[in-house]
Amino acid sequence: MNHTDPDRTERELTEALAALAGGVHAAPDAYRTARGEWLRRERRRRLVLAVLITVVFALATLIGLWVLNEAPSHPGVIFSGLPGAQVDTR
Repeated sequence: MNHTDPDRTERELTEALAALAGGVHAAPDAYRTARGEWLRRERRRRLVLAVLITVVFALATLIGLWVLNEAPSHPGVIFSGLPGAQVDTR
């Protein structure tokens, strides 16, 4: 049976992680580069959203105009203007 001391394990893990972290060095302009990439993505996302909204609005307008154009040109029963259908408002 292997009995390891929890303090020893914790100390060894801390040393190993400290050694790994000591070898990591950030580039001097890492923040500026990351922020620039984020701003580009944000601009692209907003542009795509604006284009998508414009396309949907244009399609809805065109479909609405097409539906209105397909309406029958002859008057219907309700608006036929028959003399017996007049209402006296007195």
